Amino acid sequence: MAKRRDRTSRGGGQGGKARIQKVLAHAGVASRRTIEAMVEQGRVRVNGKVMTDLPIFVDLKTDDIRVDARRIRQRGETPAYYLLNKPRGVVSTTSDPTGRPTVVDLLGDVPQRVYCVGRLDTESTGLILLTNDGDLTQHLTHPSHEVPKTYVVNVQSKVDGPAIARMKQGLHIDGKRTRGAGVKVLRRGTTSTLLEVTLREGRNREIRRLLARLGFKVRRLRRTAIGPITDRGLKTGKARHLSPREVDMLRDAGRD
Repeated sequence: MAKRRDRTSRGGGQGGKARIQKVLAHAGVASRRTIEAMVEQGRVRVNGKVMTDLPIFVDLKTDDIRVDARRIRQRGETPAYYLLNKPRGVVSTTSDPTGRPTVVDLLGDVPQRVYCVGRLDTESTGLILLTNDGDLTQHLTHPSHEVPKTYVVNVQSKVDGPAIARMKQGLHIDGKRTRGAGVKVLRRGTTSTLLEVTLREGRNREIRRLLARLGFKVRRLRRTAIGPITDRGLKTGKARHLSPREVDMLRDAGRD
């Protein structure tokens, strides 16, 4: 998380300025927590200056704010909601400096600027939601809401009962215990195991890291559901609009 200091950008906290997390989340860029990480990673510029420390106070009307070199403007666009079935080798970002294909590239020519809700690593496949709705992004990504994400995981070698029990109980990653996962064995053989894993927290590469801690290697990982929305009928590499009813279902997903 970015370090917090008692200093701000120009005009800090005065006039029409607000914290950058709030401003960019309202503009549909990402959740507030994700924006804090973007600042720490040096991905945010305000009036030409890379910002790496919080708090930062900004106003979209007067400040030039750029994320990954893209200018962020006031939100006046129609809300947009796309569901994409990401193939392997595609990155879950709006742009990639090395020229790899991105999930936004797969959407084609869309009228709104949209951003990923969470990420899948390059080798993983499955569902990604893209939207310009910052409030929905915040709801789906903040761990306090406990919105479930479901994955089908092909593991190299046989995963036994004690290992599954440890995944359910939670393990320490980066010094912090995970909340524990829902785990169901779909198929178990002598050389591989197919698991269905449900997370309500979603740290970076959490499933791969959990299994690695237990001595297992993931062959393939596919996200099959975000809350109540599944990949049924959506082919790999294809995208579709979410219906208003589906958007409402996502808003209601997770902890009450």
